[in-house]
Amino acid sequence: MSAPAVDLRQITKQFPGVLANDEVDLTVERGSVHALLGENGAGKTTLMNVLYGLYRPTGGTVVIDGEPRTFDSPRDAIDAGIGMIHQHFMLVEPMTVTQNIVLGNEPQKWGGLAVDRERAREAVAELADRYGFDVDPTATVEDLSVGEQQRIEILKALYRGADVLILDEPTAVLTPQEVEELFGVFDELTEAGKTIIFISHKLSEVTTAADAVTVLRDGKDVGTVDADSVTDTELAELMVGREVLFDTDKPPVELGDIGLATRDLVVEDDRGVRAVDGVDLQVAEGEVFGIAGVDGNGQSELVDALTGMATPAAGQVFLGNEDVTHAPRRQRIDDGMAYVPEDRQARGLVMSYDLTENGLLGSQRDPQFASSGRIRWDDAETHADDIIEEYDVRPADADAAAHSLSGGNQQKFIVGREFARDPDAVVASHPTRGVDVGSVEFIHDQLLGLREEGTAVLLVSSKLDEVRGLSDRLGVMHDGELVDVVDPEEITEEELGLLMAGERPPDVPKATRRVGGEAQ
Repeated sequence: MSAPAVDLRQITKQFPGVLANDEVDLTVERGSVHALLGENGAGKTTLMNVLYGLYRPTGGTVVIDGEPRTFDSPRDAIDAGIGMIHQHFMLVEPMTVTQNIVLGNEPQKWGGLAVDRERAREAVAELADRYGFDVDPTATVEDLSVGEQQRIEILKALYRGADVLILDEPTAVLTPQEVEELFGVFDELTEAGKTIIFISHKLSEVTTAADAVTVLRDGKDVGTVDADSVTDTELAELMVGREVLFDTDKPPVELGDIGLATRDLVVEDDRGVRAVDGVDLQVAEGEVFGIAGVDGNGQSELVDALTGMATPAAGQVFLGNEDVTHAPRRQRIDDGMAYVPEDRQARGLVMSYDLTENGLLGSQRDPQFASSGRIRWDDAETHADDIIEEYDVRPADADAAAHSLSGGNQQKFIVGREFARDPDAVVASHPTRGVDVGSVEFIHDQLLGLREEGTAVLLVSSKLDEVRGLSDRLGVMHDGELVDVVDPEEITEEELGLLMAGERPPDVPKATRRVGGEAQ
């Protein structure tokens, strides 16, 4: 019997004040797909950074193909056949696919005086063909979809000779269709003898794509199970150490006045093309209004116009009875709007700031934290500590820089900061993206708590179970238009999918809740 492709034995990684990995064992069989599952901050990425040579372990042994190895850098890991595709891609967007894949390892001609571009293109085309990737070697990376860019990252690792591929949260920014395509890529790679380790917190994905699942909790491995024989409930309990409730308890509430609305809203994208085309919507106080749709159908531009991140080309935006169409972001915060952005790093945080500073974003002038033009930092730190405790942000350190947190913990901190504003209206765009199952449950409870308090909540999500479970009414966007508003409890997933694709199935159940005195 051949040795495992990867055998991590008693791996410990200690940072100042944080024990990230505590004597973790991980055995990955050759030619398999092995999932590493755990809550945000459980130590998954740290463990893989040890395997990839980004961190030296404090203790333990890394064994590759039966041979103990010591990696001083990623270069050593790459030489040993280990490749890693990070959650945030490492591509140079203005360059071509070929240039990105061969970067640093370009074939040479004329005695090393020039890059042999033709041979590079041929090598990339041959590599893509070998693994069944539909890739244009001459395409510019910035023109590709996220899913296509991810395949370029995989090809880049394969070009460097990777036999073991590590993917960190590979589905975090993919559409459902791209997720399905990625799992097809996994099949192609394992059939070619490659080994895949992927980090995840999504139960359904690991049971679909993996052969085996190792669960980490609080830096320790709590078990490895066969993906085909374990249930989502069992995995969730292994992850969080308690029973997790998957069903959403959504009690009826009395609707108030209109809290957030648009009228004939038109928003253009960066190319001057209508991304939002004449959208009318009303979100009542005490209502969760969901927006479903395939990514790229105007949801992001709609959110930008609602929150003051973009100026509409036409139409109006209302916060309560106030026309805020041209109001700046700061005024909307002061008027009671909270915003959970789609891109947490670009729009939710200043990555170099610590959590105390990030907790103040948008509230620098609030009397709760400032007086006479000076910030009271003790109060700001207490505020950050409260968010950290309530939302279980790890590490629990208000002095930690945002970039030092995992993506899921960054997301939890943003959600906590925005919900702590005691808002009248919330625009939540993919609020649980990159968040583990226990934290998803908590954030859902917080959203429904705001609903019960009479807050108007607009929820945009690519997770159909999330928008269907939380929403009172569900709007479907396609090609920039709000094509229908339906009852999320009555519509089937098949009917919803047809609407999202721009088709209209017969007898779709309409939403009939009364909003502002009018049936919608």
